[in-house]
Amino acid sequence: MAVRDPAEADNDEWAVACQRAEVLRKLVSVKERGLKTTAIKAAAEELSVSRPTIYRLMSRFEETGTTAALLPSQMGRPTGSNSLDAVREGIIKREIHAFFLRPERPALSQLVERIGERCHAAGKPVPNWRTIHARVEALDPMLRARKRRETSVLARLQAVPGGLEAPRPLDIVEIDHTPVDVIVVDPEGRQIAGRPWLTLAIDIHTRMVLGYNLSFEAPSVISVGLCLLTAVFDKSALLAEKDLDLSWPSMGLPKQIFVDNGSEFHSKAFLRGCQDNGIEVKWRPPGAPRYGGHIERLIGTNMNAVHVLDGSTGSSVADKDGRKPEARATMTIRELERWIVLEIAGKYHHRLHSALHRPPLAVWRELAGDIPLRLPLDRMKFWVAFLPEESRQLRPTGIHLFGIRYWSAALSQDLGRKAKRLIVRYDPRDLSRVFVRRPTGHFVEARYYNLGHPPVSLSERNAAMKRLNEQGRREIDETAIFASIAEQRAIEDKARAQSSKARRNRERRPAKPQQASQLASLKDIDTGDPKLQRDKGNQWD
Repeated sequence: MAVRDPAEADNDEWAVACQRAEVLRKLVSVKERGLKTTAIKAAAEELSVSRPTIYRLMSRFEETGTTAALLPSQMGRPTGSNSLDAVREGIIKREIHAFFLRPERPALSQLVERIGERCHAAGKPVPNWRTIHARVEALDPMLRARKRRETSVLARLQAVPGGLEAPRPLDIVEIDHTPVDVIVVDPEGRQIAGRPWLTLAIDIHTRMVLGYNLSFEAPSVISVGLCLLTAVFDKSALLAEKDLDLSWPSMGLPKQIFVDNGSEFHSKAFLRGCQDNGIEVKWRPPGAPRYGGHIERLIGTNMNAVHVLDGSTGSSVADKDGRKPEARATMTIRELERWIVLEIAGKYHHRLHSALHRPPLAVWRELAGDIPLRLPLDRMKFWVAFLPEESRQLRPTGIHLFGIRYWSAALSQDLGRKAKRLIVRYDPRDLSRVFVRRPTGHFVEARYYNLGHPPVSLSERNAAMKRLNEQGRREIDETAIFASIAEQRAIEDKARAQSSKARRNRERRPAKPQQASQLASLKDIDTGDPKLQRDKGNQWD
């Protein structure tokens, strides 16, 4: 049975799958035969299913290790369709956000009455109140409480300041971003390129830094996904690629992630990616940075460390004290990344931590044998789960996305089948490849239909489209897009000595094919089996 994509499930189906995953994760840990039989009976009663169904669910769950495997079988209308037409769905969505989510706290009955009036005026049947209630229940509880100023609900949802404790490693992980207080240069002309962003993940129990990501890109679900990738998997290849003889043993899927209210942490790709791998997401209350004290202190520690580097901006304008960091900048972003890894794995992990009274690395090693280690069964699938997505129709000429055509030989098997839009996931930093979910449930990597096109980013493509539209080009084809990008790159290259923004744009360009292997551990994904991963084959075609 093909595993359904989490993006195709509605909120009710996903809630059922999450409940099943919670029960089955406890069930699979029971090993004794007598206890197992009793546990299966209890699980069947808790989930209101038969015992044979429990066995089937267990088999699917153990095979994939993901929540998506427990989604209810599709029956009735096709996946992704709604029971209501688009007009009524639009009315319900508008009235919930414009009328229901207000400080005046309108009652559900008032919302139902208002939606009924709008549907009647539009000549549409009035939806059942249960349908409207389901849409309200699907709202994010924190968003609802904040918009309606339900202080008692907010109090229940928020953690107590200073009370965030984790009983075991990987129980709670905090993730956050910061602009690095150092100006870096480009690798060729050593001209100013700007300040990069650093994303960090810290384990609350051991204070170990689990993962990181450093790039010029502003915080996004991509930077979070790359940070999680280094956090979850073995870091030996990453350290070897940087020629560092260091120990960084932390790995494994966390049980909970605590994050702030940035848009990247509320995105569908982030939430479904976490839920599909059994990770619970918790948000800090808006306007209360004290709730992220552990990650804030870690960021502060790292920023204090970089203040000794040439090109440091300091933590405030006052810190500059007449200095010109641009004139003293010497490091490239890759050199800075190696320096930061040394600071984390070579120094921070070995220092005495004030809260632990021991080095974080010593605490992790002591508890390593007791950590309930979970790893994704498919490294590539884990990474792709955090990418943004679009749905597209498969045509004889391939998949058309952002005005660019993509093709994979595997897609030829799906041509001529019943028309169905396919899920397409993409990396905005590099549009030379996308990942297409076939009807079988497996993803395939699709490349440019025209292999002669260079790798480009989504921002470059959007800038090219804007430029062509301003020129009055009504019919814009793929050739025009790439020709415009080539012209823009030539302008940027010419302006490199004058513009740090142009240099940053140049650094953001996807690596050329012959350079891709040098950046494999950062820009691309090591598809080799991680440690402790069972050899069940690759889910990719």
